[in-house]
Amino acid sequence: MATTTKIQPRALVRASGGPRYAVALAVDALGTGLLRPFLLLYGVTVLRLSAPATGIAMTVGVVVGLVCMPAVGRWLDRGARSTVVAASMLVRVLGVALLLATPAGHVWLFATAALLLGIGNQAWPAAHAALVATVAHGRERDAALAGGRALRNAGLGVGALLATACLAGGTAALQALAAVTGLAYLAAAALAWSVHLHACPAAAPAKDGDDGPAPRMRALLAANVVYVFCLNVPEIALPLVLVTQLHASPVWSAAIFVANTVLVVTLQVPVTVLMSRFSRRTVLALAGVVLTASYLGFLAATSLGHGGAAPAVATVSVVCTIGEIIYAGSATALVTALAPAHVLGRTLARFELSTGLGLAVSPAVITALAPHGPAALWGSLAAATLLSASAVATEKDQGTRLSGSCRG
Repeated sequence: MATTTKIQPRALVRASGGPRYAVALAVDALGTGLLRPFLLLYGVTVLRLSAPATGIAMTVGVVVGLVCMPAVGRWLDRGARSTVVAASMLVRVLGVALLLATPAGHVWLFATAALLLGIGNQAWPAAHAALVATVAHGRERDAALAGGRALRNAGLGVGALLATACLAGGTAALQALAAVTGLAYLAAAALAWSVHLHACPAAAPAKDGDDGPAPRMRALLAANVVYVFCLNVPEIALPLVLVTQLHASPVWSAAIFVANTVLVVTLQVPVTVLMSRFSRRTVLALAGVVLTASYLGFLAATSLGHGGAAPAVATVSVVCTIGEIIYAGSATALVTALAPAHVLGRTLARFELSTGLGLAVSPAVITALAPHGPAALWGSLAAATLLSASAVATEKDQGTRLSGSCRG
């Protein structure tokens, strides 16, 4: 099995789509970090909507945004790459523009803006993965996908920090942040479109014999819905447990979130490269085992009492983040390796549908389980994740694919 043991920065940038595309990713992430964490606050303070109405509108926007994924997959399978990435950014420009134009009290206009933002946010991961899979191959592709995630997390973190510093300006500051976000999305779309990357017609199925159907991946897709819960553990589960159950200072939640971001930015590529000596499916199953161990660790940590529970939870959160890093570095890479070239877009779209579903339902599941005690929350997550890891490990692969590209 071919492995990647060393990645040079220039090679990583080239495998990720080139310097202009890397800048587009950074600008897009920075803009997203400026607004996305404070979109609920925008609806409540600027538009004077109730918190429940704002939350429902945002949830509906995310869920309905998933409906666009089949169309995105078909568009990608027609050869589009950088165009789809740019389109996902331009849709969010429209969402921000509508957000700025929404008068106070108009919940349906806010919901429409949230829908446009949701469509862009749902379409981007599949489009980005297809673009990277077209440029890079093998384990270099895995490292490039990991590098894109690290860069995006860095941009999100910087954007959120800048936005936090500006919040003292009140509603005017939030409106300014939204405007800057729209400009960032527009600049990122222009940069992404300028790459002019699409799948080369020469890479047709008839030529390389890769004309099989899209892999079913039923176990993988079902497991991914459970795996993706780990992404909401630092943002939802741990703050909920620390503040409402352990009565710990909110500083612990903030420190865990910052540590999670720093670890992902610094370790995503090295860990992905280190894991390249094993099969992607094995690594993804291992991620489930690590996440299961972390959930059991949280269960044990919360039983220590108020004095030692918060530091123990913070320590275990590092293990959870390592599991998240292993999962993120192997899941999309496995999907791109399994998908035949001519159905890469539709396969990635199905995978992102499962990711979006997991992200949509996980807050409700976590908040429903938490009041029933640590065993209900962490025990349920551990059991479901371990079952998912077992399903991933035992599912049979249906083959691999490689794709060509051309620039015009």
